[in-house]
Amino acid sequence: MAEWKAKRFWTEAKAEQGPDGWEVRLDGRPVKTPAKALLVVPSKALAEAIAAEWDALEEAIDPGAMPLTRSANAAIDKVATQFDEVAALIAAYGETDLVCYRAEGPELLCAQQADAWDELLDWARDELEAPLETCVGVVPRPQPERSVARLRDEVVSLDPFALTALHDLVAMSGSLLIGLAALRGRLPEEDLWTRSRVDETFQESQWGADEEASVTASYKRGEFLHAARFFRLSQALPEN
Repeated sequence: MAEWKAKRFWTEAKAEQGPDGWEVRLDGRPVKTPAKALLVVPSKALAEAIAAEWDALEEAIDPGAMPLTRSANAAIDKVATQFDEVAALIAAYGETDLVCYRAEGPELLCAQQADAWDELLDWARDELEAPLETCVGVVPRPQPERSVARLRDEVVSLDPFALTALHDLVAMSGSLLIGLAALRGRLPEEDLWTRSRVDETFQESQWGADEEASVTASYKRGEFLHAARFFRLSQALPEN
């Protein structure tokens, strides 16, 4: 990873149209991924945002300050080259989706779960044609095979950049439905993130916030919102 430690050597980073998509060029030289592939993205908006990350660097290349670059690298080097494996990993969340597992009590928590999650299940049933069943407790409950297949179809229909975004949306929220709802623009990302945290928020209201858990939640929220932004930029959709 020596290339990440290089000092700034360019004057200007620009997005330019290439034969296979939009490239980011540093003084006319194309940026490459860690695996030495050309960094080519599907939209001008994403290329310009990545170029802005490179332009904002003052001295050394700092991956921590370049989240869009890192996600584009992942889409090209990892997801595109292992698409079937990544898609299968994400689609498997549909078999045990967070929003299907309900608490036995107390009544307030049950009501909050229903308020946050029933709308997503209705959406999956009506628009995705993938009705899922709920259960009480955490013991896995088999879901209808047709519904699982429909959700899998949604996942495999994505391009590598959208699949990269969905991977992080699902990993951070624990829910395939929440991730797909973010891609579809079904609800605002902040709202969806809040819905993924119903159980944790209830526990905090009862017992107070744990500092370590709060740090982890803040990190996951940032990654969730970043993934949603990466998706919008890659598809040239308006930013929120």
